[in-house]
Amino acid sequence: MSFRDENEDGRSDSHLKKPFLHTGSWYRMGSRQSSMMNSSQMIRDRSVSVLACVLIVALGPIQFGFTGGYSSPTQAAITRDLKLTVSEFSVFGSLSNVGAMVGAIASGQIAEYIGRKGSLMIAAIPNIIGWLCISFANETSFLYMGRLLEGFGVGIISYTVPVYIAEIAPQNMRGGLGSVTQLSVSIGIMLAYLLGLFANWRILAIMGTLPCLILIPALFFIPESPRWLAKMGMTDDFEASLQVLRGFDTDITVEVNEIKRAVASSNRRAAIRFADLKQRRYWFPLMIGIGLLVLQQISGINGVLFYASNIFQSAGISNSDAATLALGATQVIATGVATWLVDKTGRRILLTVSSVGMTLSLVVVAVSFFVKEFVEESSSLYTAMGILSVVGVVGMVIGFSLGMGPIPWVIMSEILPVNIKGLAGSIATLGNWFTSWVITMTAPLLLAWSGGGTFTLYMLLCVATVAFVFIWVPETKGKSLEEIQFSMR
Repeated sequence: MSFRDENEDGRSDSHLKKPFLHTGSWYRMGSRQSSMMNSSQMIRDRSVSVLACVLIVALGPIQFGFTGGYSSPTQAAITRDLKLTVSEFSVFGSLSNVGAMVGAIASGQIAEYIGRKGSLMIAAIPNIIGWLCISFANETSFLYMGRLLEGFGVGIISYTVPVYIAEIAPQNMRGGLGSVTQLSVSIGIMLAYLLGLFANWRILAIMGTLPCLILIPALFFIPESPRWLAKMGMTDDFEASLQVLRGFDTDITVEVNEIKRAVASSNRRAAIRFADLKQRRYWFPLMIGIGLLVLQQISGINGVLFYASNIFQSAGISNSDAATLALGATQVIATGVATWLVDKTGRRILLTVSSVGMTLSLVVVAVSFFVKEFVEESSSLYTAMGILSVVGVVGMVIGFSLGMGPIPWVIMSEILPVNIKGLAGSIATLGNWFTSWVITMTAPLLLAWSGGGTFTLYMLLCVATVAFVFIWVPETKGKSLEEIQFSMR
């Protein structure tokens, strides 16, 4: 039954109203004469309604990216003002990953118990407090505490936003809308680089509070995930949420029945035991979700970005900050292209093109580093190899942004079964953040050992990614979440 039919049958005559946070409801259709109807006219088209929701929750990933990009333009100023050593600032930079690992552990259960919107509100609070701690810090303790709190919030955001988008999006738009998560992260990083060129590090930290300060009130104006509402037994709220997302004039009967069947099937099963994970319906999506999110980081993207400014300098680019900003802009554009392509070409094709492109780019970087070890710095060949390494780094970032950046999060949110999504999603997100921390901590040591050797190692890991995608990753384009999860059995 559609939401409109319920009105015509006369079974609901309440006014359109906003929910309390714990109910997860949003608007209920009242009488046709309701004064709220005109204000809801703009969301009758499903794409406008869903897009509005995605743009609001995308503030979370923008915060995520801003946190990641903050340390790069502020390193010199923070080190000077607070008299930090290089190791103390390195600890500051890495603490966001530590906090994110803690947030990742908690993210699945928080999102399951209080909903997707509620978990985003919870994530926003430590982010705001963390930025304020950094802005007013006069010693390392406040600086470190702020970074940990930011990381905790980002860990929750990194799981919840892709899941929320996957659960509200129509199947023909889900890939593109899901890729908005990584696009927003890239925008956040670029904003941190850009604003860092002009703003003091304390002012920049204050600016970091803005995405979450806007996100909290905005969450009251979007619907909760209909699939979460259905799982929690809130049938009326579930149908109301889905109707708003699809448009008031759309018949949602088929989609409602699909979701109800999936939830009923999930609820009939007993609590998952460790032995149950031997069943293909569980171990296969778990392996793919965790594998893709680990391979996303183990390909060495953070190591490449860490060394990008040095590579630019060796190529004779004097303003490495401007070059890093240009690299961030390139990442945004490439991720935008992936967002546009993913529902046209499919996930597997983009993942394959991405990982192959990263492999070839890393071959270029590795060769240039090896050659530079055997030629004089004053030679033209040394300069040429420096330029070649820049080409390789740009190619690596473009390749990453076209597939391995956005799509692992999309697939993770699509394939995990409903009854283990919270726990499995937490594990996959934790794996991603732990691998990110390992790469970030080991990159300086590996690069000090051998630049060419480091990029060769990353290249081999990208080859492993190509094989993983080719052998294991299924195509999910054009399928409903229920169809995807049924195909895993």
